[in-house]
Amino acid sequence: FSSLFHHCLSLYHPSISDSYERRNEGASRVIGTILGTIDKHSIEVTNCFSVPHNESEDEVAVDMEFAKNMYELHKRVSPTEVIVGWYATGFDITEHSVLIHEYYSREATNPIHLTVDTALQSGKMNIRAYVSAQMGVPGKTVGVMFTPLSVKYVYYDTERIGVDLLQRIRLATNRTKGLTSDLSQVGGAAARVQDMLATVLAYIEDVLSGKVTADNSVGRFLMDLVNKVPTISAEDFENMLNSNINDLLMVTYLSNLTQAQIALNEKLLLL
Repeated sequence: FSSLFHHCLSLYHPSISDSYERRNEGASRVIGTILGTIDKHSIEVTNCFSVPHNESEDEVAVDMEFAKNMYELHKRVSPTEVIVGWYATGFDITEHSVLIHEYYSREATNPIHLTVDTALQSGKMNIRAYVSAQMGVPGKTVGVMFTPLSVKYVYYDTERIGVDLLQRIRLATNRTKGLTSDLSQVGGAAARVQDMLATVLAYIEDVLSGKVTADNSVGRFLMDLVNKVPTISAEDFENMLNSNINDLLMVTYLSNLTQAQIALNEKLLLL
């Protein structure tokens, strides 16, 4: 596999954290199966489920039957998701991790081992991914070495609202925050675009004045950005925007009118 490893941030990250918070008394960590899809250059993790296990200094026992049954149930809902590896909470790879990894090596080709630092040993919840490789002299004792992979956080556009909300809650004093309205989201997006444009203009002015050395790669990105902007006059753009806004207001008005009629009809039926 390639060294690039994608995982969906908002889908399974809370699931791992929740399983850790609900772990049995005395358990130092939790483990589970991670599911996803595999292509030529990367692995994308989109789902997971925890697997019961008992662990001590001398031995480890994993409920393999539970893992198989859960995977069969997941296949009925998402047949495209396959086993791509397993996860464990914690920062380090232990000797028992090798034994658990051997089991998943029978379920998947070159499985991924994911570690989630739920104890925040590094100050944040780091997520690391590894693949195993055998090492040693042929015919002699063979060991296992875990090689780290590059991890890329990915979320879909429809999940952006939830991710932004979690970011705002993280900084809130009372740890509560409501969802913003559609108009507020549009205003926030417009403000972010305006800030980015101000940054770009400041960079261009510094390059033209000689304060900053020109970067060819940045220039190519700016050229691509300019070429993607449609050629349209300010008057035509304003007319198009007003037309779309009027259509949106009309749809909103009709929706509210329909809801009012339904509510009135329900009241009349009760009389």
